[in-house]
Amino acid sequence: MQALVESDVRTALGNASAVEREQVSLPVRFFVTEWAHLDAFGWRDPRIPERGYLVTELDGEAVGVVLRAAERTGSRHRAAICSLCHTQQPGDQVVLFSARRAGAAGERGDSVGTYICADLACQETIRLGRPAAPSEVLPSVRELERIEGLARRTRAFVSDVLGAS
Repeated sequence: MQALVESDVRTALGNASAVEREQVSLPVRFFVTEWAHLDAFGWRDPRIPERGYLVTELDGEAVGVVLRAAERTGSRHRAAICSLCHTQQPGDQVVLFSARRAGAAGERGDSVGTYICADLACQETIRLGRPAAPSEVLPSVRELERIEGLARRTRAFVSDVLGAS
């Protein structure tokens, strides 16, 4: 993924209102991110906890969506699977996120929802086993398949929200 700055993120949010763009609050980890190793960047807003953001690339351009988290209802005693990274988590760590569709559809109230890791850290979750220096050990075929699957599902979800399918 190309390196982003704060203004890129604000511009990329295709389903955001002007007010939502102004309210975007970036996490500290945004400023130290190694962009070349990511296919997307997701985070929960530290000032507005029910709001999240997901930014990826489509056709070489940064695109993103504003997400709204549903109230957590999952039980930590049950398992749930994130729709993006396909990682099994305790039920209280996977949340239903909805995103208002971009354009006229969103103005009518249309939205898209899916279950995603509550912290929106899917990119980090599937790369947990990677060494600090990528050149030390090559990722396994299975890890590469998981990374590509996450990238494909993330782009498809963002495309669906933005109507870019």
